[in-house]
Amino acid sequence: MTVTWEELGWERLAAGVGRCRLPGWDCTAGLVVGAGTALVVDAGSSLAEGARLRAQAEELAGGRVTHLALTHPHFDHVFGAPAFAGSQVYAAVGLDAVLAYEREELRLDALRNGLPPAAAEEAVDTLVPPGHLVSGEWTLGLGEGRQALLANVGPGHTAYDLAVLVPGDPEVVFCGDLVEESGEPQAGPDAVPSRWPDALDRLLALGGEDALYVPGHGAVVDAAFVRRQRDALATRFGVS
Repeated sequence: MTVTWEELGWERLAAGVGRCRLPGWDCTAGLVVGAGTALVVDAGSSLAEGARLRAQAEELAGGRVTHLALTHPHFDHVFGAPAFAGSQVYAAVGLDAVLAYEREELRLDALRNGLPPAAAEEAVDTLVPPGHLVSGEWTLGLGEGRQALLANVGPGHTAYDLAVLVPGDPEVVFCGDLVEESGEPQAGPDAVPSRWPDALDRLLALGGEDALYVPGHGAVVDAAFVRRQRDALATRFGVS
């Protein structure tokens, strides 16, 4: 019997497109089902969470996860990536260097946020830099007319922010933490505040007025919400 998105706790957004809100940090993961392909957006906060996410995605897709897109290099979005061995991994240019050379900083950040030490160490020991780096836009063919557009829209929340646009009716934009609904957007030491409003302008140009915008944390929002958050960030950081 075919399992439904809702039975696995996923929110279906369009035909073959959905997302789930992972426990702990309320991090969003996305899924785009193609023809014999499946793209997952973000990987969760640990190998165990990544493995659960992959198993659910493959059950919904009826086949293996072939592609993984990482929206930015924070632990709650990338530490599950080693569970997707064999998938093609995509990220913004520069995220590869973070995963290769800043692992200790990632581990310490995970510990500060409450990830158990063993889980943090396991993830850091097995992280592999992504094999496909996006500097502008990359159209990913997923078979039988299904596509996803990967767009390097940052810097903003970090220096390496990737968005994923899934054309359709409606269009769906996975925003990573450039957009947050469940709380005020978090600007850590790796944020680029002066460029963040521009990144949201690029998101809005990418998706348009009628798209569904999927934040890194919280409920799905519309273009008006993204625009309000853009203006609030501009005021907060004193930029236009």
